[in-house]
Amino acid sequence: MTPSTAPERKPSGTDPRPDLLSLIPAEVEAALAGHFERRKQPGYRADQVATWLYESGVTSFAEMTNLPLEERTALAEAFRLEAPEAETISRSSDGTVKHLWRMGDGELVESVLIPTSDRLTLCISSQAGCAMGCTFCATGWGGFGRQLTAGEITAQFRNSRRWAEENDYGPINNVVFMGMGEPLANRKAVHPTLTILNQGFGLGARRITVSTVGVVPGIRELAARPEQFGLALSLHSPDAELRSELIPLEKRHPLPELIDAIEEFVQAGGRRVTFEYTMIRGINDAESLAPALAALARRVHAFVNLIPFNPIPYQDWKPSVPARVEYFRRTLDEAGVSVAVREPRGRDIDAACGQLRANALVQIEGPDTVGSRPRARATVASPTGDGAGATG
Repeated sequence: MTPSTAPERKPSGTDPRPDLLSLIPAEVEAALAGHFERRKQPGYRADQVATWLYESGVTSFAEMTNLPLEERTALAEAFRLEAPEAETISRSSDGTVKHLWRMGDGELVESVLIPTSDRLTLCISSQAGCAMGCTFCATGWGGFGRQLTAGEITAQFRNSRRWAEENDYGPINNVVFMGMGEPLANRKAVHPTLTILNQGFGLGARRITVSTVGVVPGIRELAARPEQFGLALSLHSPDAELRSELIPLEKRHPLPELIDAIEEFVQAGGRRVTFEYTMIRGINDAESLAPALAALARRVHAFVNLIPFNPIPYQDWKPSVPARVEYFRRTLDEAGVSVAVREPRGRDIDAACGQLRANALVQIEGPDTVGSRPRARATVASPTGDGAGATG
């Protein structure tokens, strides 16, 4: 089954009301202006609602208390606000916080708040599950559910921001699309979300990063945007044959094509790309791979994040030993490549992508059912980003 013909499960219900969180700010302004004009209300009502939408964490129109009661009622009849519920909230000893959100149809998705001394980063999901089938990833083990809407992605930011403010975590400074799912396989929702976060919530484009395992058409579409959003490539091997074993999409978009697209992205706006490299003992940490990784990074002036593998319960791989991680770091540094070793965060709360969802699915469906869910073939969404991805 090709991605363009794969069935896509929709959020439950047939609610005809538009979700304001799925609309870009210009569309919100037009929709609200028309609504209040029909109701013979002053134009500033639309500004009032927009302020509640982008500057607060209200989950219903009833909370918009500077509007008359009848106008709040009319808004609820005309529109809706996506408001997933927190199934679980886990806080790590290092301050990392993971939310498992339950969507309206019961799908579970994750977001993670990662505090450091000078910033608060939110990692959000773009799909319920993932169809890419990367062998080191807990999300893929749990199977692919469906695409998330722009409102469901935006709601993760909005709800997480409210939680952070209520719990003295401060403002969210950065957003990374590095949670569950392949963002560039859901471009129909991710592109509007980028605009909503940037224009609606005022988050600078350089503070928003999209991660991908290598969806080349999506990289090129992102390069064509005028905003300077960041891009992170889940590389994990500079060797095409090994990478294809780790990331099935390598067979669809091989490294030469992928690096060409990365160069196009960099040349379009001078934005630096990050290479994510998960270091797995005995799998992709051979010393011979370090110079090849350095060569690829130099070619596109990429920053390299070396990430010790975060063990998952159903995979017996282990993280590279510290000496091997240091060898890679030193090799890259000596080659003139900017490099950092990412410290593991939130291991005591299953903070790696997909772990909470996978564990929850085990409780609901049983380990044999979840573990045998269809994994991905090396296929991606249709060129327009509308497909749900292949699930087997």
